[in-house]
Amino acid sequence: MVYTVQNGDYPILDNTLGQELPDDITVIKQPITEPYTLYKKWTGKGQKDKIDANFLSQGKKMGWKDKFAVWVRGNFFIPDARCLWIRPSVRFLKDYLKKNPVDAIISSGPPHSCHLIAYGLKASTGLPWVIDYRDPWTQIDFFNDLGLTSIARKRHVSLEKKVLNACDCIITVGKTMALDLLSLTDKRTEVITNGFDETDRSTVLGSIDRQFTLTYIGTMNDARNPEVLWKALHQLKKNNHNMVRDIRVNLIGKPEQVVIDSVKAYNLEDKVHFGGYVSHKEAIGYQNSAHVLLLIINRTTNNKSILTGKIFEYIASGRPILCIGPRDGDASEIIYTSGAGTVLDYDDTDGLIKFLEVRYDSFLTGKIESSGAVGIEKYSRRFLTGRLAAVLDGITGRGPDKN
Repeated sequence: MVYTVQNGDYPILDNTLGQELPDDITVIKQPITEPYTLYKKWTGKGQKDKIDANFLSQGKKMGWKDKFAVWVRGNFFIPDARCLWIRPSVRFLKDYLKKNPVDAIISSGPPHSCHLIAYGLKASTGLPWVIDYRDPWTQIDFFNDLGLTSIARKRHVSLEKKVLNACDCIITVGKTMALDLLSLTDKRTEVITNGFDETDRSTVLGSIDRQFTLTYIGTMNDARNPEVLWKALHQLKKNNHNMVRDIRVNLIGKPEQVVIDSVKAYNLEDKVHFGGYVSHKEAIGYQNSAHVLLLIINRTTNNKSILTGKIFEYIASGRPILCIGPRDGDASEIIYTSGAGTVLDYDDTDGLIKFLEVRYDSFLTGKIESSGAVGIEKYSRRFLTGRLAAVLDGITGRGPDKN
């Protein structure tokens, strides 16, 4: 059974993904009160504008109203802007579970308010509880940008430790995040990464783009702006390299203004295609037809632990991956271990030019190269769900825990 919001405000929403849900899943929805409407009125934004959950406008100069809103968000909406949903949800679910018993609870966050809902249910029902940590809480990269007072900071830390110590098991998406949690709790922690759907895999190499394409899929903000790529392409263009005639960079998703400004600053408007937001199915099509898939790891203090879900879809596509990020992070380890691509540092312009030249030579010969990734079955959602089922069997006593 899935418990979620009835009228939530999301930065991005893909309604087509709901079509993948089996008919026998019970979905329970309850109203939520969120501060986004007030925030939009306060800052002069339109009601249809989409707002990030942390209120931070990355890549843009923030006015005093935006800064004040971020301060209010960090100090009064703890742990996040969904905190007003905690108490009503606990009351509703305590009553609901009396009539509709379950074997275990899984809370997935962010938003970390979901963990506090599960904490309330654990305290009243004693049900086994798994925390699914998709992103860090107090260790996330923007935590120090929220303008927290010492009281609010202590409150965040206290709440995080409380939920971590009360659960039966913690699941994280990467080993670095799991290691980071050791400083907060001694609870059992398991690493179950994101994964890919087998039905998304591409086996038809004849559908590759006719142009020499580098494709990035997802949100691109200030921390993911690939400055090194713009520098490399600008240099190739300045040198009249033949590659410039054929190359095209597809940015599929939502780019921050700082990215658009960078493309203009390097005079690359004719080489970069801003595809905008598309459905997941369309994104898979762009991914499977690219010559190179571009993966950018946030240039932040915790970048070694960042392991986006798209990396596994990239690997499953069979297309070569170019990752720009730390060479000793979780993402780079998976890319190197599977043989799915190349990892370059944020400032390695020469290395990036050499990489592009090698791939362009293959393009000119008409040779369509697969990444040659190996051992990727362990990242399929079917396999990963089996690992999650083993954890649930273990904590509920329904079977041996083989995880």
